[in-house]
Amino acid sequence: MTAFLRDFYKSLQDTPLEPGDAKYVPYLEHNASDADPIGCIATRIDLTDAASVNLVSGQRGSGKSTELRRLKHLLEKQGCVVFLCDMQDYMNLTTAVEITDFFITVMGALGEATRIEFGEDIAREGYWERLVNFLNSEVELKEIKAGVEAARIDIVASLKEDPSYKSRLQAGLRGHVARLVRQSHEFASQVVDHVRRKTGDPDKKVVLIVDSLEQIRGVGTEASEVHQSVENLFSGHASSLSIPKLHVVYTIPPYLTPLSPNLGRNFGGNSICNLPSVHIRHRDGKEDRQGLDVMKEIVEKRFPEWEKIFTSPQIDRLALSSGGDIRDFFRLIRDCLVRSISEKSILPVPESLLDSAENALRREMLPIPKEDAEWLARISKSKTAELGKVEELPQLARFFDTHVVLNYRNGEDWYDVHPLLAKILRQ
Repeated sequence: MTAFLRDFYKSLQDTPLEPGDAKYVPYLEHNASDADPIGCIATRIDLTDAASVNLVSGQRGSGKSTELRRLKHLLEKQGCVVFLCDMQDYMNLTTAVEITDFFITVMGALGEATRIEFGEDIAREGYWERLVNFLNSEVELKEIKAGVEAARIDIVASLKEDPSYKSRLQAGLRGHVARLVRQSHEFASQVVDHVRRKTGDPDKKVVLIVDSLEQIRGVGTEASEVHQSVENLFSGHASSLSIPKLHVVYTIPPYLTPLSPNLGRNFGGNSICNLPSVHIRHRDGKEDRQGLDVMKEIVEKRFPEWEKIFTSPQIDRLALSSGGDIRDFFRLIRDCLVRSISEKSILPVPESLLDSAENALRREMLPIPKEDAEWLARISKSKTAELGKVEELPQLARFFDTHVVLNYRNGEDWYDVHPLLAKILRQ
């Protein structure tokens, strides 16, 4: 029986699913209350001949990386060439970002993706050679190594691992923003032209999906600076982030949506694609049977024999306790499995194991400072973010990042406190 439980545990790995994976549940595609947001992005790009920008938002654990892989698959079926770049491989996601270092890392990622796809390093003698010469002649950073390849490796590594280097580079480039943006746009255009030559299609659409930007978050005393830098990047540099010839999909942190609800207007009018938690309750608190069935199907696809371990009401209970957050849902189930193996409990698992798993997850969110509790109570009542002023942004970002507040969509976006905390707030 232990091996049986172990197999169930292993089936709940929190990793992105590729298109066609038998474990995938298309709940966004079959949501009767709203259009499929990923399908909408694919359609917009299909209908747009020129360059475009689309923004995708979602909390960690919302299945965003899986959905972006589905987007890539849909676009490739439409005939596009798609580069999916995970920026956590290139960026330091806990320090302030500026348009200059942002474009250096994004263009570096695009160049690497082009090399992998087509076997030619067009960035080395194009983008990087111009950038290194520019940095040596205009910015005069002493750290820039001689030789294009050595300098490229050093710049990429230092921007990710050395915050002080990143700060010096940002300071040196502040007087040269327009030139660096122009160089980045020129390189992106070069990539598109290269792809069109390679495919023999002069009108081939090229799409760049920039993933993991939603994970940019400040820590401690730097939190406010980091969050303001992200706001400035997307609100203040929207025209620069629109890249000629290229269709770009940027992921953005969930706190930008309530802060700048009309942000999509700055990027060609495309509305922000929000990937919400699974809709397991209605806004009035009543259970949503359709959403609960989706959560059950997610388990069924991964481990069809789950009913030998949990009852159907128990899975519903854990789904409701997760707030529809797939990552927390998996954590609760896995915790129950670990406790069942450790305690050699009877099956189906006793309710006491569910109590323990829920208490363990709840403890990770406690204690709640009085100021936070008051804000969370307002969110619970109004189902809005209740962002009173920009200075409170780091606090709201922390709520989203720690999943204390979850995002839902049922015709419109709304927010609610994590159900395991809501019980505490009501006491």
